[in-house]
Amino acid sequence: MNTNVRIKETTLLSDNWYTLNKVTYEYRKPNGEWETQTREAYDRGNGATILLYNPAGKTVILTRQFRLPTFINGNESGLLIEACAGLLDAHNAEDCIRKETEEETGYKVTAVRKIFEAYMSPGSVTEILHFFVAEYSKEMKVSEGGGLAEEQENIEVLELGFDEAYNMIYTGAIKDAKTIVLLQYAKIHGLV
Repeated sequence: MNTNVRIKETTLLSDNWYTLNKVTYEYRKPNGEWETQTREAYDRGNGATILLYNPAGKTVILTRQFRLPTFINGNESGLLIEACAGLLDAHNAEDCIRKETEEETGYKVTAVRKIFEAYMSPGSVTEILHFFVAEYSKEMKVSEGGGLAEEQENIEVLELGFDEAYNMIYTGAIKDAKTIVLLQYAKIHGLV
């Protein structure tokens, strides 16, 4: 427990979709002086993401879907190319990413490998994201994917050449942080 932080008050601002709290706390600065600070923290739970890759075909599976926050912040179409991802529910991260992979991409993968976990926006969001990679083959395709209708997911499944996907980082066609991190991991570790 960090003895340099004392939570004084937490006020719920919204619990419409997830929870947004206003937190007032005291923080002890390096000189020993206490300072009162107030921040908002958005709690949407933790998540998992995965890069499906095929070394023989030198391809990866990504998704494309509408993301309202990007549309609000300058993405004219609101469409974002991303690695498959989802929030953890009753499942652990590994079970969650297998389930999300099948729902979103239509591929049933069993051998997933966790590579690390990271906070993606620690200034305002509590989420820890668990990163995975897994090989895929055509034989693992069990459905068209596209997400769940009851979750209002309208996901397009993309199979791209790895070099094409990697170069999309530099052309700006891929702007999603988790996807950039996974593609760079694949490049550094020679997965494809």
